[in-house]
Amino acid sequence: MKLNLVLTAVLSVLTTASSWAAEPAGLPASIKSKGFIVAGIMPNYPPMDFKDPATNQLTGVDYDLGMAIGKRLGLEVKWQETAFEQMVSGLVTQRLDIVLSGMTDTAERQKTVDFVDYFKTGPQFYILDSSTDIKVASDLCGKKVGTSRRTNFPAEIAKWSGKNCEANGRPAIQVVGTEGSADARAQLRQARLDAAVQGSETLPYIQSQEPGAYRVIGEPLTLQLTGLGVAKSNAGLSSAIIGALDAMIADGTYASILKKWDLEKGAVTKAQLNQGQ
Repeated sequence: MKLNLVLTAVLSVLTTASSWAAEPAGLPASIKSKGFIVAGIMPNYPPMDFKDPATNQLTGVDYDLGMAIGKRLGLEVKWQETAFEQMVSGLVTQRLDIVLSGMTDTAERQKTVDFVDYFKTGPQFYILDSSTDIKVASDLCGKKVGTSRRTNFPAEIAKWSGKNCEANGRPAIQVVGTEGSADARAQLRQARLDAAVQGSETLPYIQSQEPGAYRVIGEPLTLQLTGLGVAKSNAGLSSAIIGALDAMIADGTYASILKKWDLEKGAVTKAQLNQGQ
């Protein structure tokens, strides 16, 4: 009888310890009391964020990750479509609790909000597959390359051009800011651009939707971290999300979501705060 009581007590302690280890860091009282988080998203960046053409429902990597994080935290996720330019201010003014919309974690953005880094990617050159005069990335020197002006990609193209074009006595790339990635692709098809740049995570999806239309050139210009944005005043929520993501990485949930979208190469091994440069 005593042995059974001892075993029962040990099992109870182990079960409780295991439960504690599986739980993320404590949620802020303000979030816990309302029972939901408001997540900013702009569904125009497949496969990270978009709407299923058949159902018009939100889908993509960020949507799947957000729903899984919400489940871990015991919170409903209320998605709010938000213009990209308004996402950071939405966090600061507390209209949004998080931003989960393929946003790059940069040192400049860290001055205003915090980022839980959950994915790695980089800006990537691509051209029309029918282009015959561009075989390697350096062939783009002196040519027009378009990308969304809302991102830091124009600056990254200029930086790459300085190192690989001007430094070698070749003309600089002419960087053209566009209204977004879709606009850049449209201008590329119209021959108004020689090439375009968008996140490397999006190109396999675009190529699958338009087989034979585009060709990737070279390697990503730089490695960047994609971050889930949280207000600096909401550090407790950042900690809770890091705990939830690390648990998802440990049990395979995170990997299965990336595999669903063929983006395993972008996986991180640990969720971290503000590691973008």
